[in-house]
Amino acid sequence: MLFDLKMPGARGFSGLMYLRGQYPAAPICIISAMDDPATVRNAIGLGASGFISKSASLETISEAIRTVLRGEHWIPDDLIGAESDRETAELLERLRSLTPQQVRVLMMLGEGLLNKQIAYELGVSEATVKAHVSAILQKLGVENRTKAVLAAGRIEAGEWRGAIEE
Repeated sequence: MLFDLKMPGARGFSGLMYLRGQYPAAPICIISAMDDPATVRNAIGLGASGFISKSASLETISEAIRTVLRGEHWIPDDLIGAESDRETAELLERLRSLTPQQVRVLMMLGEGLLNKQIAYELGVSEATVKAHVSAILQKLGVENRTKAVLAAGRIEAGEWRGAIEE
């Protein structure tokens, strides 16, 4: 599966997290113009099988896709061996532990929606949303919904902040 971080309705890494949760065995390769080292490391850390820069040559894109389809990982040569800091790696692992529904709830929290609004949008009870919010807070190791959104925003490079700012 090819996935663009700027795809409408996906909001960056939240779309990758959702797809990884729904289809854990599917190879997902990010193709994006946002190809700075931190973005690439975060994509791989959140479960992408590969990362292709939109500026890559057709030959490189073809090689990357073939590599991912063989079940291997594709990382641009200039990032092989690059390490992310320990705190970011731990946060990525915590974000990967969210279920697809929890990712949806977290995205909606980032839009500033109330539990009642989220429940309506997802077609679930408000109690279910509260349970998801509690699970999100526990998994991310934060004490409130604002900090959960800010933690996710650190990975999203500013794209997940929505209506809630520091």
